[in-house]
Amino acid sequence: MSDRLAVLPQYLMPKLALTRLAGRLAGAELGGLTTWTIRRFIERYGVAMNEAANPDPAAYASFNDFFTRALKDGARPLAEAQLICPVDGAISQFGKIEGEQIFQAKGHSYSATALVGGDATLASAFRDGSFATLYLSPRDYHRIHMPCEGRLLRMIHVPGDLFSVNPTTARGVPGLFARNERVVCVFENDEIGPWVLVLVGATIVGSMATVWHGLVNPPRPGRVREWGYEDREIRLAQGAEMGRFLLGSTVVMLFPKGEQKFNPAWQPGGAIRLGEVMATV
Repeated sequence: MSDRLAVLPQYLMPKLALTRLAGRLAGAELGGLTTWTIRRFIERYGVAMNEAANPDPAAYASFNDFFTRALKDGARPLAEAQLICPVDGAISQFGKIEGEQIFQAKGHSYSATALVGGDATLASAFRDGSFATLYLSPRDYHRIHMPCEGRLLRMIHVPGDLFSVNPTTARGVPGLFARNERVVCVFENDEIGPWVLVLVGATIVGSMATVWHGLVNPPRPGRVREWGYEDREIRLAQGAEMGRFLLGSTVVMLFPKGEQKFNPAWQPGGAIRLGEVMATV
């Protein structure tokens, strides 16, 4: 079966209704039923609870509490590198931005302008720069950390579709990451310059949150919303938590043209862990 045929049912699904329902269920505190669900999930996906700060499934009041669980201290040591991997997961794609075109999968690319919500001026900072698209599967740790130090400048919530973001869908849905709902976080680093980390929503991703704002969605008002932070001093250190998914998804990072060299061990489809080397100068 072709990838495009495989994703056809997603065009017909009531994705927003399913996402809202999943969000309510994941946030519900249902006692023994919640614990049973968490235990089944751990077994089904092979979640490494020995890495969690609290490994007891019964300790989590809701599925969201479990899904956004913290890691124990020292579980993810940080490499010494200009850019470190911000998540556990798998590599979707990475490399050079061609003009402003970002490679998604064979036969598919999308523009940086579309990704950041239509702001051509912001997108122009990443012309011929570099990008990395990283997928978080259900079994992964779902907090997102800083690949490098950054001062927060802007946050943009862009409404959109809620397709799945798994590898099959990435191959089958044109412009997937620039058409799904997303939260665009714009930072500045003293050495690199401006850079962007985008949290991409997906089917049953009930919410996305940042440490400085809390839940960004819901609400979903159906229009672009933006917050400016240039008059505030919000700086996050390399490796610090910056946000989380309440149910899993994908992050896309954009960096300006420079001398960064990606980890030579990285390959599309390869497993990655928070804190490992992503790129060096």
